[in-house]
Amino acid sequence: MATVTTNPDSDLAILSRLIRPERHGLSASAARAILKIDFEGSDRERMNVLAEKARSGTLTPQEKAAIDNYERVSHLLDLIHAKARQSLRKRKGAASRPDHE
Repeated sequence: MATVTTNPDSDLAILSRLIRPERHGLSASAARAILKIDFEGSDRERMNVLAEKARSGTLTPQEKAAIDNYERVSHLLDLIHAKARQSLRKRKGAASRPDHE
């Protein structure tokens, strides 16, 4: 996952240090459960509407706040999904080694 921000005090940078998506540590069942977490269809539709309004320059201040919130939550979801995928990869790699019991 590429670094999105260079500001070490941004909410995303702080969350990334807290979650540490590059490290495994989740059980396989927890990782699979986390990977099932996703936006509902209505939220995806709302994000698409907001994105179109942003492209056309017609966002209201409330809509700007909403799109910013969706972006932050999406980044958080990306971080926890990355950690879950990393945990599953590590477990799969460990399970395929002959010395793994």
